[in-house]
Amino acid sequence: MPHNINFQQSIDQSERLVPVNLRQSGDPGIQLLLSNRVRKSPYWHLSVEAGCWKATVYNRMYHPRAYVRPEDGGAMEEYRALVNDVTLWNVAVERPIRVRGPEAEAFCNYVCTRDVTRVPTMMGRYVVLCDEQGRVLNDPVMLRVADDEFWFTISDSDLAYWFRGVNHGMRFDVEIDEIDVSPLQVQGPKSEDLLADLVGEAVREVPYYGLMAARIEGADVLISQTGFSGEKGYEVYAYDSTLNAETVWNAIRTVGEAYNLMVIAPAHHRRIAAGILSYGQDLDHETNPFQCNLGHMVPKAKEADYIGKEALERTRELVKAGKPPFSHQLVGLKLDGKPIEDYAPDFWLVSPDAGSEPCGWITSPWYSPELGTNIAMAYVPVSSATLGTELVAWLPDEFLDIPGQPVAATVCEMPFRESVNPSSRERAKAAGRDYAY
Repeated sequence: MPHNINFQQSIDQSERLVPVNLRQSGDPGIQLLLSNRVRKSPYWHLSVEAGCWKATVYNRMYHPRAYVRPEDGGAMEEYRALVNDVTLWNVAVERPIRVRGPEAEAFCNYVCTRDVTRVPTMMGRYVVLCDEQGRVLNDPVMLRVADDEFWFTISDSDLAYWFRGVNHGMRFDVEIDEIDVSPLQVQGPKSEDLLADLVGEAVREVPYYGLMAARIEGADVLISQTGFSGEKGYEVYAYDSTLNAETVWNAIRTVGEAYNLMVIAPAHHRRIAAGILSYGQDLDHETNPFQCNLGHMVPKAKEADYIGKEALERTRELVKAGKPPFSHQLVGLKLDGKPIEDYAPDFWLVSPDAGSEPCGWITSPWYSPELGTNIAMAYVPVSSATLGTELVAWLPDEFLDIPGQPVAATVCEMPFRESVNPSSRERAKAAGRDYAY
């Protein structure tokens, strides 16, 4: 990468109040400080016992991000366990936020873009929550556990504070709390058989985004057929998790031995292939849904008012007219170069060609064994977002065939691979709609 490029100014981000930091600073090799200013989840010690050696901070909680050491195959060994067998993930950082009360449905319908009134009890939905300007504040999974009770398993932002701020003015008759319920994910093709052994055959009847109440070794849990992988999978929410963490975790591991269960980190390599976004990485609080492949989350059929509705409907019309109110669009890329088999420490840059200034940035890259190439999500100028557009990507030297020279990058469709359960975007498209309900 030429060192004379001023990365801070090389890509016009004037539409953002806080531009994405595009300095290429690499991995500094520093250690993460563990202190009591950041919470340890109820499963933290169990993750450490299982071999966790790398972590980040997510929702002010330590988040395991690697178990298999590089010399033993690293993240790609975890990937092989996910796509061939079954895996257990500590995702307690999702921190369920509960909205409960006589007006819970009305409140949730006001803060979500999708029509919450269409969600039956004991079902869930992937939802998007926006501010008044139509920018994404969070993209959680919402679970309707009762007529008057909803859980939001949140991505990395303070959704509870947002909810309380909204309700300070609106005065819905609801209670808003973070609760002592900590989720685990059981993901992979053998996940259904494992859970059937653990909680009974009824789990096989749970539909995609469906819920089931169960008990594991006397501990109450809620099971949903959801996940962050694109593979068959479930999430197990342990009630009173501060007390029941060991019971639930150890029971899953014990039954899982027969299915070659491996404890792994959240599978970013697989979720990228599935086109699943990671908040704070592929989108943030200054991103419009139509900008990041989530335009389908803005329904045309929802009559009720919700936060951001006017701005989002105006954006839809501008996009339809070919005048989007944003300069960059999230796309899929296929990248040449050596396999990328770990997390990127920077937003790597994209240019029209090797002789041009950068025009975009890569948010999530990884290597796909099935496709035999590197894949990535990236923001590129809207004019370059057409499928088949050829660009170049400035990767670190360790991934380059020729040091200092960028690799070829081609805009392609997402998802890169089919998922076991088609996403709401894919289901809407199959039904001839450009929006989900």
